[in-house]
Amino acid sequence: MKKIVALFLAMVMLLSMASFAAAEEPFVITVMVPEFTYDADYVEEGNPILAKIEELTGVKLKMQFMANEGYGDTVSTTMTENNPPMVMAVTDARAPIIVDSARAGAFWDLTDFINDAENYPYLAAGSPAVYQNIAIDGRVYGIFRGRAFPRAGVYYRLDIAKEAGFDKEVKTLDDLTELAEALAKYSDDTYALNMCSYTAGTINVITVAMGAPNTWGVDENGDIYPAHLSPAYLEGLNWLRHLYEIGGIDPDFSQIPTSEWDNIERTGKAFMRFDCLDNAHRQQEWFENNAGVTEQIFQTVGPIAKADGSITVWPQNNGFAGEILINKKSVSEADLPKVILNAGLEGVTYWINEDGYRYVPEDKADEASKNSKSYLHDFNQLGMGVPGNLENPTAVLNKGVTKLRERYNNLNIELAPYAVANPCFPFVSETYQAFGTQLDPIISDAAVQYIAGLIDEAGLRAAWADWAAQGGDLVTAEYNEAYHASIK
Repeated sequence: MKKIVALFLAMVMLLSMASFAAAEEPFVITVMVPEFTYDADYVEEGNPILAKIEELTGVKLKMQFMANEGYGDTVSTTMTENNPPMVMAVTDARAPIIVDSARAGAFWDLTDFINDAENYPYLAAGSPAVYQNIAIDGRVYGIFRGRAFPRAGVYYRLDIAKEAGFDKEVKTLDDLTELAEALAKYSDDTYALNMCSYTAGTINVITVAMGAPNTWGVDENGDIYPAHLSPAYLEGLNWLRHLYEIGGIDPDFSQIPTSEWDNIERTGKAFMRFDCLDNAHRQQEWFENNAGVTEQIFQTVGPIAKADGSITVWPQNNGFAGEILINKKSVSEADLPKVILNAGLEGVTYWINEDGYRYVPEDKADEASKNSKSYLHDFNQLGMGVPGNLENPTAVLNKGVTKLRERYNNLNIELAPYAVANPCFPFVSETYQAFGTQLDPIISDAAVQYIAGLIDEAGLRAAWADWAAQGGDLVTAEYNEAYHASIK
């Protein structure tokens, strides 16, 4: 069993490995996933991981790594091709192109397979609630990419905060404000908050912490309403606007690509981030491996209380981050079966310790890192984790001088009760499917302009009124109809 855990079986779909291994010629599977590893080229020829997968399963993987920046547009373009990738990771399970394509029969319906625990126990072990969240008209067309819940929050440079005069635990919104203002004053050529073109995450973390809903909320009358109409949403924007005004946010934040997000912290240009909390231990370990750091310089923040003592947390995901879909154009019913592994190769990207768990010895760290970037690359974007977390136990997760990985695991448990659910996530609004790509930017662009001081509150509310007139009111009505029907 420990060996199975060490191997980290990420996705088992349909039939068995033996059906492929018995084939005379390898079964070729084309796969498209988002790419985050920009600092190393993917090596396909002579890749020992691909060779081992082919040896064990009879499957030859042909990987297509597409830049995460603009990946949604890449998916839309790919769906128009005559021969799209057979397996495709999508990061937004509710994107109009995904919903419309599923309804048009572009993807294989996997509902019967995930309900067949006898033949497909790994798929059937997935959370029914999460499967429901990605379902379209009651049918499941993809296997969700399981993620820690709620995962999002605040982390910052502990050492810089102390130098700036802030040396206490962040427990309240007032503490967070004090920290942000201290970091903003640290120097004239650095910034407190690391923001980039992916503004939604930053805005959601702070607005929900202030008490705003997660995208959609339920008011005192039991009706659905959009989050931006909550007074707490404006409070969150005002918090960011204030930080921007005092020089705590890069004036060019909306133009900074996500690929540069990590580098901003690594070059000492910004010291706090509202994002996935697991990035804190990755940054810590980067500094240990590349800058000779031998003490904890990053810290993750736990529950942040409002003035009334209540705590609300934005979940970066709903227990998953997108899904894996199978294109009907490229895959016949007979060719549906496939098996994907996700940890790499023993002795190349990881080793097995005496207890049977996967780990990387200290003297092999550089080798494993280089091999992972070249051979494993961003295969982890195929990781399902549907049966739950199959990674190493906490005892062997702490790779560096700190226990930030262990703290991250504990914070996920601690923050989970405060996570604010999106009550409309399981529902489909026809108007949103048709006009969502036009409606969403009205809200997000106005928020960015307001934070940067380009418009005032009147301009912000004018944008909200435009959103309502352009179709937002219809979306609200449709979600209300679906929501009320679901609770009868």
